[in-house]
Amino acid sequence: MKANSINVSRRKFLKGAYASMVLSSFGLYGFDLMNPLKKYRVGLIGTGWYGKSDLFRLIQITKVDVVSLCDVDQRQLFEAAELVQSRNPFQKRPHLYSDYREMLSNHEFDIILIGTPDHWHALQAIAAMEAGAHVYLQKPICVDVIEGEAVVAAASKYNRIVQVGLQRRNTPHLLEAKKNIVDSGMLGKIAHVEMNCYYHMKSIANPPLQEVPNHLDYNLWTGPAPYRPYDGLPHRGWWRSFMEYGNGIMGDMCVHMFDATRWLLDLDWPNRISSQGGIYVQKQGKSNIADTQTAIFEYENLNCIWQHRTWGTSVDPEYPWAFKIFGEYGTLSGSTMKYDFTPSGKGEKIHRDCIYERNKYPEDLTEKNIELHAAPATRLHMLDFLKSIEENTVSSANILEGHRSTASCILANISMELKRPLEYDPKLKIVKGDTEATELLKRTYRKGWRHPLPEDFI
Repeated sequence: MKANSINVSRRKFLKGAYASMVLSSFGLYGFDLMNPLKKYRVGLIGTGWYGKSDLFRLIQITKVDVVSLCDVDQRQLFEAAELVQSRNPFQKRPHLYSDYREMLSNHEFDIILIGTPDHWHALQAIAAMEAGAHVYLQKPICVDVIEGEAVVAAASKYNRIVQVGLQRRNTPHLLEAKKNIVDSGMLGKIAHVEMNCYYHMKSIANPPLQEVPNHLDYNLWTGPAPYRPYDGLPHRGWWRSFMEYGNGIMGDMCVHMFDATRWLLDLDWPNRISSQGGIYVQKQGKSNIADTQTAIFEYENLNCIWQHRTWGTSVDPEYPWAFKIFGEYGTLSGSTMKYDFTPSGKGEKIHRDCIYERNKYPEDLTEKNIELHAAPATRLHMLDFLKSIEENTVSSANILEGHRSTASCILANISMELKRPLEYDPKLKIVKGDTEATELLKRTYRKGWRHPLPEDFI
């Protein structure tokens, strides 16, 4: 057989193996998609873009009774209610709430989905678990490290399953990359990882102050965060422009790629974290998140380096938001869209694209703002979540893993602020030898709101 024939045959085999892997992944969790184990009583807190997206993916894979929806924006809430009924024809109109505390006290739930802005994640996750629900919690799980420790402690106390929305752990082409490239040893010794985001995500807008519209409870939207004068609807991108509500691009984008790296390489807490950056270029506008930042997550004989810029061009246009794992035998580049294995010497390159399920789920094609490439991963992530609930097992993106990835990114921001490396002790919940940094692990809540502590759940 000629060499070309051998290569073609191998490519056909790999393509077939990939297809088999994807199919086995959907059967991996032991669920018959047409005959799920039970009908789950579900509530959604935060009915914006990704809250609805997560709910619609859950509706696609199991029988759901959407008991209630909650949002501080009445227009967004009513729109979501109409969409839920149209997507789930036998669904009664969900009960509608503006205050999640009232919703949780009035109904019993099996599952609560949380798709609110980051500054709400910890309080709402804890409240949902206290109400008896399992939680699908969007990343990051918190805005400060002690919040995250409290969520972990609450999940343990109430024996609740928390699946964090870090769905790279169930992204079909990355599942294959882990199995066939990383775990098989094709990379050899791994000693360096680069992660990046070069999306132009930082807003340069400078809107004037405005009257709060009647349909928005802005005070409740703000909750425990500092109260900023109202200058427009915070939905989708605007709230992400401010450190008052999140952790900048570190907490929004790095958390995904760092978590994927940790999962692929089976990494725990970093030994040390350092970061530098700030607003170097995009100084116009109100946004106070860093437009340029580098972070180093140090492990024994391994450095994981993050870089983001919200200006200029991408270092690699094929991988503008990605990770690259460097081994002695080759490099694995991965993103939400694809992966590539490039051998360092002789050998065949391997390329895989993400999968789409347009034919199986045609409703995806008409859903507003859907990330089509991410929908299969989220469905798998939901199946993993349901299996964990049914069998009381640990989910792939469980709360501890979500906390490690989230807190590491927060610590990078603290390092950038203090201009020195940090070593976090997760047992003592302090930054070793650094009282000033330890104090920054817990932010100050706005008057009227109490910051949760891990000792609350002993």
